[in-house]
Amino acid sequence: MNIDQKILIVDDETDFTETMAKIFSRRGIAVDTANSCLEALAKMEADPFAVIIMDVSMPGVDGIQCLKKIKQQWPLSEVIILTGHACVNSGIEGMKGGAFDYCLKPIDSNELLEKIELACEKVRISCD
Repeated sequence: MNIDQKILIVDDETDFTETMAKIFSRRGIAVDTANSCLEALAKMEADPFAVIIMDVSMPGVDGIQCLKKIKQQWPLSEVIILTGHACVNSGIEGMKGGAFDYCLKPIDSNELLEKIELACEKVRISCD
């Protein structure tokens, strides 16, 4: 797997972000986490990420609203939306709002890694 861009995981469930960060780090992927949209936007301002993995259901600014803000300011960054099985419509709404793809939670880390690699490839092509 050749992922050389930084990944940001945004989810209000700290256990989830920490677990996914460990999985990605063990595979040599540069990863950071945020527990809210506002924290994610602040991290993007400081040093933009190539791919953002974002939960839809978060207090305050939800994942769909955050996706729109990210795509407005950083159109070349790709966002993968995470949604629960009962909220497939929000994944589809995210796709309409510019998300690269969406995944249902609980997510298989290998499936997510494949989507991340494809999103990173799209970012590389867009930046060339």
